[in-house]
Amino acid sequence: MTSSVEAPNKVKAFLRLVMIEHSVFALPFAYVAALTAMRAEGPHVQWSTLGVVTVAMVAARTVAMAANRIIDRRIDAQNPRTAQRELVTGALSVRSAWVGLGVALVVFLASAAWLGWLCLVLSPIALFFLTIYSYAKRFTDFPQAFLGLAQAIAPIGAWIAVTGEWSWPAFVLGLAVGTWIGGFDLIYACQDVDVDRRIGVRSVPVRFGIAASLHASTVVHVITVALYVWFGALTGYGWLWWVGMVFTAVVLAYEHAIVRPGDLSRVNRAFFTANGVIGIVLFLFALGDLVVLQGLRG
Repeated sequence: MTSSVEAPNKVKAFLRLVMIEHSVFALPFAYVAALTAMRAEGPHVQWSTLGVVTVAMVAARTVAMAANRIIDRRIDAQNPRTAQRELVTGALSVRSAWVGLGVALVVFLASAAWLGWLCLVLSPIALFFLTIYSYAKRFTDFPQAFLGLAQAIAPIGAWIAVTGEWSWPAFVLGLAVGTWIGGFDLIYACQDVDVDRRIGVRSVPVRFGIAASLHASTVVHVITVALYVWFGALTGYGWLWWVGMVFTAVVLAYEHAIVRPGDLSRVNRAFFTANGVIGIVLFLFALGDLVVLQGLRG
């Protein structure tokens, strides 16, 4: 009777640990890359490929998040903001977290194999970048750069999954996603500056200060918009994509307007709400452009 109750609780605790709902940040751009590649190859959506891309992306992110929580559990215990995470409180054991990571790893590798030999061959490189971020804060002042590299993998991998080939437009989209997420992590890291300095965690805000980090985030997000524009031009997107680009620029401007060096109270609104909206809305504009203007069919 006890085991039947504990098992579901472990699953729920693991899903909370890896924050499964935050897949919304990178997954929409994996879809943009995959659907753009499908449109270039023909007018129809390859639903089975799109489904396996979804499984692979969520599994890869789960591996990365589980590894991050396992590696950082002692650091998390020293930070009031993260002290309630499941591995710190004991809501989930380290052993269970390793089991969940192992399951996600098997699913990711199986999905990569299904998507083609190139995806399988490149999967260890993807896993390396997805896990190195957890260690980066221990040896560099620029861990956000490693996070950006990890997030850039999603659209590049999705394009390769469809075509079986490297793509420079996908690389540009990957850089856009990487700078977008790395840029808002510069904002997010500002709230931990005092604790990070005390316990020896390295980051841009710790090294250069909050004001400099926020300015750097603004510059990085200007580059993000430029890269999205470049991707749209390379792939022949129409006016719906450009409307989405205007929306993205406005939301990013709002994100930077509500966070100030002396007032970090709205960091979560900038980090979770604004960025979640960007991912979903830009994907919807891209999808509309592909279907309405470019003739993509289901």
